[in-house]
Amino acid sequence: MSDKRFAVAIDGPAGAGKSTIAKAVAARCGFVYVDTGAIYRTVGLAVRRAGADPHDAAAVAPLLPGLEIRFDYSPDGSQRMYLNGEDVSGAIRSPEMSMYASAVSALPAVRAFLLDMQREAAKVHSVVMDGRDIGTVVLPRADLKVFLTASREARARRRLAELAAKGDGSTFEQVAADMAKRDHDDASRAAAPLRAAEDAVTVDTSCMTLEESIAAVYDLVRQRMGEKSGS
Repeated sequence: MSDKRFAVAIDGPAGAGKSTIAKAVAARCGFVYVDTGAIYRTVGLAVRRAGADPHDAAAVAPLLPGLEIRFDYSPDGSQRMYLNGEDVSGAIRSPEMSMYASAVSALPAVRAFLLDMQREAAKVHSVVMDGRDIGTVVLPRADLKVFLTASREARARRRLAELAAKGDGSTFEQVAADMAKRDHDDASRAAAPLRAAEDAVTVDTSCMTLEESIAAVYDLVRQRMGEKSGS
C-alpha cells in the first residue's frame, strides 16, 4: 500500500480475535504481523520448563539473560517462535501457556526484556502488532491504534471453537472462567495494564463475523494511511 513504514497497534482482551484479525489485515496491507502474545507465551514456556513460579519476579528475572527468543515467518506468513533455537510455535498454544503468559507479562523485568525486540520490528518494517499495551507502551506513536473488544461470552465461544479444533476438550465453563481470570489479571496488573490508548479507535466485534471484523480494521488502516499521505 505504501513504501513508507506504517505502524498499526491493536490492543484488547483475550479472545477478541486480535491475532487472527491483525494477521489478516497485515497480509492485505503487505505489512509484517507481530504477535506479541506469542512472544510472552514463549517466555512463559521457558519459565514453566524451569519449574519457576511465573508470578514470582525474583524467580523469573534470573532466567531472562539465558533466554534466546526470536521469531520469523513461514511461507504462509505465520509467525514462528523459537526458544534457544527450538521451534516452540505449537508448544506455546495451550491454555496453560496462556495463563503463564498473563503471569509473566505482569512482571516489569519481563516487559523490559522484550520491549526492544518489539520496537525494533516496527523500525524495520511496516507492522500490524497486537497485544495488551502496544498503543500505550510499546508503540505510543503508532500511526493507528485500535482497541479490539467483544463481550466475554462471544470471546469465550470463539476461544472454545479454536481449542476444539485443536482437539482440546475444555468446556465452555472452563474457558469462560479462564478468560474472566485473565481479564482481571491483565486489567489490574501494575505493569502496563490492559487499557485503550486515549487516541485508540474502539472496534467491538461481538456481533460481527470474522470477515466483517477484518474489513472494519482494514478500512481504518486505509483511511488513516490516506490521511497521512495527504498531510
